[in-house]
Amino acid sequence: MMDKVILAGFGGQGVMFLGKVLAYAGMGSDLELCWIPSYGPEMRGGTANCSVILSDEEIYSPVIDFADGAIVLNKPAYDKFAPRIKPGGILVVNSSLAELEDMRDDIKIIQIPATDIANEMGNSSIANMVCLGALLPYLNLVDLDKVKKAMDSLTKKRPQLLAVNVDAVNKGIEFIQGQ
Repeated sequence: MMDKVILAGFGGQGVMFLGKVLAYAGMGSDLELCWIPSYGPEMRGGTANCSVILSDEEIYSPVIDFADGAIVLNKPAYDKFAPRIKPGGILVVNSSLAELEDMRDDIKIIQIPATDIANEMGNSSIANMVCLGALLPYLNLVDLDKVKKAMDSLTKKRPQLLAVNVDAVNKGIEFIQGQ
């Protein structure tokens, strides 16, 4: 079984942290994994994306031609990566920053106002985690407990961030359950 995921947005939106959370969740589950970051020429404000492959078998190629799922945090990321979701896949879109005109009908698209939800929670920088919560129920190999353990490892130097991030993931899950 394998989960191939693409994560994309502007630099500063937490795309790489999101990828690391999934990668650490995979490591904590003794899965094979591949995490490949890609930054635009600018750091903050430029484009950023990463791909994460989680598998219970050997991964033969780190390249994702067609992903099982994706999170796109803005419209340019949607325009670039929506065509790379395989038919039947899942796409989580931060609808606070991406108004969609042309939507594919062969994939499940979840439009979640992640930035608005994050702002209501008092921290706009956790929109990425809200989107992760929306994607999590559709992944095969990681779940909320594995993600919590991964975030615990990644926030050791700033432990106050653990509860905030877990709350944001839970908000994303609640959004999905309410649909």
